[in-house]
Amino acid sequence: MAAPPMKQKAADVGEVAIHRIRITLTSRKVEALERVCAELKNRAISKNLKVSGPVRMPTKVLRLMTRKAPNGEGTNTYDRFQMRIHKRLIDLYSPADEVRQITNISIEPGVDVEVTIADQQE
Repeated sequence: MAAPPMKQKAADVGEVAIHRIRITLTSRKVEALERVCAELKNRAISKNLKVSGPVRMPTKVLRLMTRKAPNGEGTNTYDRFQMRIHKRLIDLYSPADEVRQITNISIEPGVDVEVTIADQQE
């Protein structure tokens, strides 16, 4: 009887390791954020990479309430201000050097980008 064939590891075959890369985009402007997400996704699809997202995370609303009167005299009137922070997640499954080429785009002002390599795919 012959032994069952053994699985070869990715390092033995000489393939490049595939990583799950998470790109987190945050902004106060929804339109700018959606444009950057669409451009990242289109570039990844054109390189034939597996893409999941953009996943829309819940919007954080930061609220601030202040008195209008500087000295405390008069009617209690208040100013209410708020800032909405929108967040999107995009996961790419590719080698790390491919992501450098994809993320080399002109990102609009006000959009923050964070790239993390989450884990290795086997």
